[in-house]
Amino acid sequence: MKKFRPQPGFVVQAFRFALDPNASQEHALRSHCGAARAANNWAVGWVEASWWQRRAEESYGITEAELPEWRPWSLPALRKAFNQAKTTDPRFAAWWEENSKEAYSTGLANASAAFDNYAKSKQGKRRGKRVGTPRFKSKRKARLACRFTTGTIRVDTDGRHVTLPRLGTIRTHEPTVKLLAHVQAGTARVLSATVRHERGRWFVSFQAEVKRDLERVARPDTAVGIDLGVKTLAVMADSTGEIRTVPNPGHYDAARKQLRRASRTVSRRQGPDRRTGRKPSKRWEKANAQRNKMHHRVANLREDALHKLTTSVAAEYGTVVVEDLNVAGMLKNRCLARRIADAGFGEIRRLLGYKTRHPPRGREPLVPLLEDLFRGAAR
Repeated sequence: MKKFRPQPGFVVQAFRFALDPNASQEHALRSHCGAARAANNWAVGWVEASWWQRRAEESYGITEAELPEWRPWSLPALRKAFNQAKTTDPRFAAWWEENSKEAYSTGLANASAAFDNYAKSKQGKRRGKRVGTPRFKSKRKARLACRFTTGTIRVDTDGRHVTLPRLGTIRTHEPTVKLLAHVQAGTARVLSATVRHERGRWFVSFQAEVKRDLERVARPDTAVGIDLGVKTLAVMADSTGEIRTVPNPGHYDAARKQLRRASRTVSRRQGPDRRTGRKPSKRWEKANAQRNKMHHRVANLREDALHKLTTSVAAEYGTVVVEDLNVAGMLKNRCLARRIADAGFGEIRRLLGYKTRHPPRGREPLVPLLEDLFRGAAR
């Protein structure tokens, strides 16, 4: 499948808004996300069934020519096979019409991408850690998400509602004027929308092709090197010799006392037990929701601080140099793992990566660490 490329002068940007769905709309959102998970599991089982069949027949000495054919995992092939099976398969026949076709396409696309990653990793064409075979998604643990690429996808003109296929018009928790102004001015075109449940609430993310004028950074001829640490989040040394430090806010450490108290409260309540089938009490659900709310607040504070830091760096310097840390390996140090995870080393590099990917005039893209740029700067 060809990768989408924006037209010259345009970039692909996401606009995310929190939603305030009513009870029926939330039920429909969960139904669509569940349909995506079910389609993903069907695709994984359908493709791997031919693998196990071939392996079983090979054990009986059947020749290669007589073995059943490999089932393809491309998205068009999965769609064709699923459309034939959904009306007869008892897992889908009774309810598949309740959801948009985009929900099932989301699950099939996820399965196709998972098989592609597995094949490329096995052939040595994919960087990073070795990827195993795709696995079934658990109903209890799977992330709720669904992507819409066709149908009625728009931001309503009142600035407080969005319209999605089969879900209808849903009120947003915050104004949508950032995207609405671009759409009304003709400088943006909505490509797709993704609904997701995270941190206790529903979000919709619009992927749009937005016209973006080139802007010069404040200091285009200045390069900066960023050294990340635990006590001090970042030490920034630029090519003029100036050294600045950014303290580590430590949001999680600041909330640990309240989190310990909330966790003790949860542990004293009657929680769920999957072995015996015991359901949680109302008091446990209330206490658990309060604890989750604290965790969500910490995550939001961390995300906000990292966005502000990386945006200020990308807007000021023409060249940004950051060290390439093995964060996964560093997290194995149990003495520092909590503080490293709270600092968000990997997230800082990811944010700088895409905020400098389309460099305005006078800015170089993100480059690997140059140790001599800030040699001598204390961590």
